[in-house]
Amino acid sequence: MSNCEEWRDIKYKDVFEQEVRGLMRRKQHDPNCTVEDIKGTLKNLYIMEGANQDGRGVPADIVMSATIAAYEHVIADWANI
Repeated sequence: MSNCEEWRDIKYKDVFEQEVRGLMRRKQHDPNCTVEDIKGTLKNLYIMEGANQDGRGVPADIVMSATIAAYEHVIADWANI
């Protein structure tokens, strides 16, 4: 992989891991946080992703993709966290 492309993978991984950690902390420390809350936020993220008429640019697209993937991951593993 070229250095020109490597930053994308690094950024994606960093954002994904940060989001997962944040969601796990929220679940552990907020007794009012439910999987339905997380699903609601994910629904809004999907809307924001689709509302990209003017183009966010590559960095913002990477952040959006990684954030959505993190929410999907946490929802899928909710019972195991």
